[in-house]
Amino acid sequence: MDQLASIKVKLEEFNKERDWDQFHSPKNIAMALSVEASEIVEIFQWMQGEESFELNASEKEKLEEELGDVFLYLQLLASKYDIDLLEVAKKKLEKNKEKYPIEKAKGSSKKYTDL
Repeated sequence: MDQLASIKVKLEEFNKERDWDQFHSPKNIAMALSVEASEIVEIFQWMQGEESFELNASEKEKLEEELGDVFLYLQLLASKYDIDLLEVAKKKLEKNKEKYPIEKAKGSSKKYTDL
């Protein structure tokens, strides 16, 4: 069993042992995911751009915790629809390669519709 599959099983067991599946509708998971993502934003909220590259130990620890939360909620939501996150990430990367060809997008922050 690969690492992602192992985490998926452990997450399902964790929630089942606590009888939390009853609270995990896709809507609720999406809302929780948004909240956790906002907690990542909060870490960087008042930093200048360059400052955000140099987190202190406490900030980095907080970032790790919030990234873990986002990852687990993302996996939980994907599981509700039997979506393989690694597969959809590969597909999305290929789609983005088409939307943002190197010759047009290199060094540009423009949206693909504006290239």
